[in-house]
Amino acid sequence: MMRSLFSGVSGLKTHQTRMDVIGNNIANVNTTAYKSQNMVFSDLLYQQTQAASGANADTGRGGINARQIGLGSKTAAINTAITRQGYAQSTNNPWDVMISGESFFIVNSGSQNFFTRDGSFTIDGAGNLVMASTGYRVMGWQVDKETGLIQSGPVAALQVMNRENLTAPAEATSMGIVSGILDKHDSNVSSASGLVRTLQFYDARGYSYTAKFSIHSLSKDGNYYVQLDDITDSNGVSLKEVYNVNDISQIATFGQERTIPETKVYGLPTDGSVEYIPAAGTDPAKFVVNYPYGDILKGFSDNVMMSMADDLKVVEPNPATAAGNITEGTDVKMTGTVTLDQKILQEKYGVTFNEKDKKYYYSPKKADGTYDDPKPLELNAIDDTSDPNWADVLGQLGGDLTISQALTMDDKNAVTVTFAATFATTKDSILSASGQFGVSLDYTDANKEEILQRAYGLTSKNDLTYTINYITPDGHASVSCVEHYVGHALVFDTKTGKFDYVGQQEQDAVTLDFAASATDMTGANVNLEHFSDISIDFSTIRNVNNGGSSTITYDNGDGGENNLGSGRKEGALISIEVAQDGKIRASYDNGLSKLLGQIAVTKFANAAGLAKVGNNLYNTTLNSGEFDGVGIDITSDGEGSMESGVLEMSNVDLAGEFTEMITTQRGFQANSRIITTSDSMLEELVNLKR
Repeated sequence: MMRSLFSGVSGLKTHQTRMDVIGNNIANVNTTAYKSQNMVFSDLLYQQTQAASGANADTGRGGINARQIGLGSKTAAINTAITRQGYAQSTNNPWDVMISGESFFIVNSGSQNFFTRDGSFTIDGAGNLVMASTGYRVMGWQVDKETGLIQSGPVAALQVMNRENLTAPAEATSMGIVSGILDKHDSNVSSASGLVRTLQFYDARGYSYTAKFSIHSLSKDGNYYVQLDDITDSNGVSLKEVYNVNDISQIATFGQERTIPETKVYGLPTDGSVEYIPAAGTDPAKFVVNYPYGDILKGFSDNVMMSMADDLKVVEPNPATAAGNITEGTDVKMTGTVTLDQKILQEKYGVTFNEKDKKYYYSPKKADGTYDDPKPLELNAIDDTSDPNWADVLGQLGGDLTISQALTMDDKNAVTVTFAATFATTKDSILSASGQFGVSLDYTDANKEEILQRAYGLTSKNDLTYTINYITPDGHASVSCVEHYVGHALVFDTKTGKFDYVGQQEQDAVTLDFAASATDMTGANVNLEHFSDISIDFSTIRNVNNGGSSTITYDNGDGGENNLGSGRKEGALISIEVAQDGKIRASYDNGLSKLLGQIAVTKFANAAGLAKVGNNLYNTTLNSGEFDGVGIDITSDGEGSMESGVLEMSNVDLAGEFTEMITTQRGFQANSRIITTSDSMLEELVNLKR
């Protein structure tokens, strides 16, 4: 038989195989994540009719090539374009996931792992993430229930819609974090109320509360303290009232009572307000400090009329006749005229105005603490002895008040009063000869604390007391300062402004400690076990310049990716999304974002060596490399990612396939001509015997 017949047959077979490959590609032009194939030809084998010979130098004869006759073609390889990315097709289905890069999803049939690029997933009746086409479970990593973080290791099936994940149960707040800048020039920090900030937290039943904290500066640079001021419920009512207790410390404590002693030496003020007179002869050394008369007259500063009168004058004692001496108990008489509007009369003196009869009324207080019915105040009475009368009503805030002429009222109901008021002094004092009603107060053992406060600007308050120890000959003072507070020390490095510690050395966090129970004012026991202790981290705040403004904020949770310990009310699931790294995260209507798991992927040394097993699945072969059972994070090498709501389309190029189909058809046609021509030649050979 002619060899060409068999060559033609082999050519037909290989072109038919190539057509099969092309047909499969075109058939899967819309198959999700399908990877096109192409066939490579090679010659089959050769029959050698004469071997090659080399040149012979002795005979001078040259060499000749071997004579080989080919016996056709065969399929050399069928390659898969497995690394060529298909285009993205948007589906808006959050469970459709496309891989960018060369990785593969890992799915499990129940007994075996397979690999796929088809990310058309869905949720089955048991809440498992599965392939929509086969029901094979998608593999990945679970979440550590204690930390809320992904627990990498051998892959396992992802169950993302179990009953536990459908709701976010209420949880008590257990952690908090303080951040921002604490500026030492912030006036709030040095005020009596301190820099006030609040922390919202939850109890175990999901009820919301607000803890009010304040930060106060201490005398030493870089040293502060933070204290708990109050805790209120969601209606703004203090828990002292809610649970009927005397103090918030019965419910929660924050730090301990501390005392910080310190001694300083203060120099004489430079503004001239204080004169230091050294001892001379028998006269002891003394300070002389000037005060306005409001500070030495008992009741003067309480009476609103004194600050509003334009023509206030001192008439007794008269400096020209009384030598300017005022001793404790001496009466000082003042006169003036003042106009008091309806608002001042009502708010400061308790007087009401009747629109019907255009008169003011006042209700006298009786001995038993109750009030009489409102009675009118007559404007034209000068020496009115009735009860009530204008002199008694207006004099109730301080001073022995008399009214020297009838009161008048304008069209806006404002009352004008011409008065005389007598006040008693509260300190030894001297009326200055200049005519201004000021005093010079001498330093004595009895009033040295007053001198200290006036001369050096040191004001004792609830958490700070000053005590003068002794006065140096040049007028300096040795002063003991004692600071005491209930709370936690907050200390910064004065070189860098960085946080040093809170509470105690090397401590970053302190605890808002709730009592398990309390005893209310009736003696009844109050259960407080629904509250959880809250560890509050201060380590991120800084003590640096911010233009006199502090940016301190208190937030619940640890501030990490999952904000652990933030607490919450109970919430319902509202959405689930797949992130670029394959992490599946659920969102709830209580603001919680919860990590449910992570889709793992894998890569192969030779992905083209994987075997197609149908249903968009691949299996490993000896030439692909093995799966290690653990998988990888798709973003670990920085080259891959996942995108939710889209699918990878087939990477079949129809234009290329049609071109390949034309050349395949022509090749098949040419090979068929080999057979027909060889047949004709054989026919001629048979006909030779005729």
